[in-house]
Amino acid sequence: MSLTTDAALDRAQFARDWEEWHRDHEARRADPHGFLAVTALFWIPEAAASLPGIPGRWSTSVDGPLVELGEGESLVVDGVEVTGRHAFGPIPERGGTTVGFDGGVIEVARRGGRDILRPRRPDFPYRASYARTPTYVPPNPRWRVEARFVRYAAPRPYEVGAAVDGLSHVYESPGYLEFALRGETFRLVAFPGHVPGTLTVLFTDATSGLTTYAANRSLAVSEPDAEGRTIVDFNRAVNLPCAYTDFATCPLPPAENRLPIGIEAGEKTPLARAHGAVTANGIEPVEAAS
Repeated sequence: MSLTTDAALDRAQFARDWEEWHRDHEARRADPHGFLAVTALFWIPEAAASLPGIPGRWSTSVDGPLVELGEGESLVVDGVEVTGRHAFGPIPERGGTTVGFDGGVIEVARRGGRDILRPRRPDFPYRASYARTPTYVPPNPRWRVEARFVRYAAPRPYEVGAAVDGLSHVYESPGYLEFALRGETFRLVAFPGHVPGTLTVLFTDATSGLTTYAANRSLAVSEPDAEGRTIVDFNRAVNLPCAYTDFATCPLPPAENRLPIGIEAGEKTPLARAHGAVTANGIEPVEAAS
């Protein structure tokens, strides 16, 4: 992301770039096998058990998830159809794989120390009815600020809560971002981004629970330059999957990232949500949306 100052910005181009970015973001969100297509969240049990709507009997242990497929049942794993007994092996925290089945795919993953299954179906009513996510428009350059990345002497572990009760996540933070808004200086703890060198920030602010989703928003930050400078553009603050569905295990922001001011930029609270009910198996759908 360019370090161009607000005074030098072409505001019309700034708006066009934002619109293109958000259009692409919405398209990825509504992918046929994306998070809007998740129909349930199952905890894989220790004793083999059938789970609603997906083939096989599933169990897990220190050796990782195991599925026993019955007559006429199969999964597609790494492009190969498998039948009978299939062991996935130990899955690292925040790791996982996706396998195919008749009607969609199943995410086999590990979150918060538990092995989980999340079926995803393109025909899930919530995905089919999804229109868009409201945003603060037009994007305003006042919410695009230069920041300084301050690196810790050594990465610091942060344990944060999760959108699902009983789970937590541990992330290592390489440092924090410091920036000024409205004449005040703020800091946000940063975590490694999805692209090496980039950063991710989870935060809430004074709009959270009012016009924006109460639990969190996320912001990708470009790799700082040699002097630690980068740009924090709150116009590109987005919702995590937990804003849309009860079947997400998203992390919550660390306490340091609760901003006392209102960030009137980026995505707002979604118009509808996929709801689930807690059962012995995990979280299963009760209705498509509301």
